[in-house]
Amino acid sequence: MDRSWMRANRLSDEFDKGVVEFLEFAEKNLPNNKGLFPCPCVSCGNRDPKLTKAEIRDHLAWKGICQNYTRWIWHGEVVTPSVSQREKVCVDTDDRLEDMIHDIGEESFKRAHVYDTLCKDKEEPLYPGCTNFTRLSAVLRLFNLKAKNGWSDKSFTDLLGLLKEMLPEGNTMPNRHYEAKKVLCPMGMEYEKIHACPNDCILYRKEFENYDHCPKCKASRYKKKDGDSNDDVSTKGPPAKVLWYLPIISRFKRLFSNANDAKNLRWHAEERIDDGKIRHVADSLQWKNIDGNFAKE
Repeated sequence: MDRSWMRANRLSDEFDKGVVEFLEFAEKNLPNNKGLFPCPCVSCGNRDPKLTKAEIRDHLAWKGICQNYTRWIWHGEVVTPSVSQREKVCVDTDDRLEDMIHDIGEESFKRAHVYDTLCKDKEEPLYPGCTNFTRLSAVLRLFNLKAKNGWSDKSFTDLLGLLKEMLPEGNTMPNRHYEAKKVLCPMGMEYEKIHACPNDCILYRKEFENYDHCPKCKASRYKKKDGDSNDDVSTKGPPAKVLWYLPIISRFKRLFSNANDAKNLRWHAEERIDDGKIRHVADSLQWKNIDGNFAKE
């Protein structure tokens, strides 16, 4: 059933016609409700008490319908997928991994063999005869669970070791957290480590790249080792402080490489309705559109 009327002007014929069809849909699919239905207006939000069709129609014309109520489950719509739909969901889930690798692109990898290894892990079954999981998909699902439930690295290593023993012989499951991370590392974003002054005076880059001491506070670039004097600090040890720099350009490329994500990122400029009504945070009176950009007044 068409739901475009939900975003139309509440005073328009389109909105009123959509409300009538919506109420007829509810009456048809909830015949035993004694003429009373949950009201999906912005104020009621499908909470009790239930109202008559006429009252709901007045509420929707006055306050508008909840925009996120796109599945009318409180008005008789059945959302349980059919067998064919469930099969399609499984296929879509499997294809999502393929889409992720495609979005990253081979050109994003500094070494070709890293990309080849990632593609191999995507195709290699978790164990001989396994059709549900590949090495890459299994590790990805396990890492999602780790992040969702806050597992420690040690507990994750213990789990991997147990799974390794439980799965059939010849399985490709990593048995340590470090090995599992190596499987997913190629899908990560590049970063740069820059040595920094321990007192935050400078970064050892550009004209300071070859300095061993901070020119402002004279602090050593490297940590002191046992036996080092104040004036003689080993330059072969670890740096005193490191800044992890995340290049923004590569992250923009990754964001816009997916067509759906790119569409969402451009939504505020291409699809946002700007008619003076508040539908989004960007419509607030304390913000205004300046040459396509949003800035505080």
